Amino acid sequence: MNQLTKIEFYTICILLLLSSISGGCKKESTKSPLDYTGQKGTVTDINGNIYPTIGIGSQIWMVENLRTTRYNDGTSIPEVKSSVEWGGLTTPGYCWYNNDSVNYKNTYGALYNWHSIHTGKLAPKGWHIPIYDEWKVLINFLGGEDAACGKLKEQDTTHWHSPNIGATNEYGFTALPGGNRGEDGTFGGIRYMGHWGCNEEWAGGSPFVYSWIIGDKINQLTIDKYLGVSVRCLRDEE
Repeated sequence: MNQLTKIEFYTICILLLLSSISGGCKKESTKSPLDYTGQKGTVTDINGNIYPTIGIGSQIWMVENLRTTRYNDGTSIPEVKSSVEWGGLTTPGYCWYNNDSVNYKNTYGALYNWHSIHTGKLAPKGWHIPIYDEWKVLINFLGGEDAACGKLKEQDTTHWHSPNIGATNEYGFTALPGGNRGEDGTFGGIRYMGHWGCNEEWAGGSPFVYSWIIGDKINQLTIDKYLGVSVRCLRDEE
């Protein structure tokens, strides 16, 4: 092997070695977290109800409360009007506030108990009922509970009780005060607070589940599984 050939040979070896070292190093990702803020769209449930959607940070939310009366596989959810029956439910059920679909359905959506939320079939396909931490992501993105309250609420007093101070709805979430249905089957809170359920138990096998209330401020509550609450759906992560 002459001198020139040796040089070429060693040069090739060095290049191969450097290539191997470079290829074996994990490159640091430069990908930024997804930010859908302001992105608008729609989603349709199994009943044909069309809901506007809005991107807020890394999440995409429905802008209205769910009002389906069927699961995403087409089966019906039992409507429970009786107060006595509602308080003893250990199976899925839904209702309209004051059992009045004419005045409350389109604006505030339905109220669902935990057993209907936890089926995993309540949200449209490709969407889900958020857990506690997913609500927390939204609230933290908006600056924490104190700052997020007004940013989430619909402005003015068309639906919220006067004076609705601090409501800006600046991200388009449009939280409405749909109230809830208590364990004894009574309805309350309309125009004063919105109460949304989470698909998460407080502890394994616990009779309590997580929920969030938005009124004059934001509160995280653990509630009984009998309560009827509103539902906001969150798009599945891509």
